[in-house]
Amino acid sequence: MTERAQILPGTLDLLILKAVSLGPLYGYGILLRIEQISQGALLIEQGALYPALFRLVHQGLLKAHWDTSENNRRTKFYELTSAGRKRLRQEEQGWNRLVAAIGSALKAQPEEA
Repeated sequence: MTERAQILPGTLDLLILKAVSLGPLYGYGILLRIEQISQGALLIEQGALYPALFRLVHQGLLKAHWDTSENNRRTKFYELTSAGRKRLRQEEQGWNRLVAAIGSALKAQPEEA
């Protein structure tokens, strides 16, 4: 099992949007999908997830509808809206720029300073 990593402030929304972009999911399914796509490195607490889902729906980035889960329970499923897809692309681009910049900084050698 991979060592768990702490998520950085401001990255939860990006992770949720990415997980839901792979297909409609219910709340707990989003937690499982994030754990799966991070190969077990990220574990999101339910107490952080549900307020974030509410916020993303309120912002129009996700839409929610009631349906039946695989264990035959009525549950709320979440899907990306077109605004959510746009925000995901923007967030991914910003994240990739940040990762590249930090990677460059960490590779710096004394003779380069």
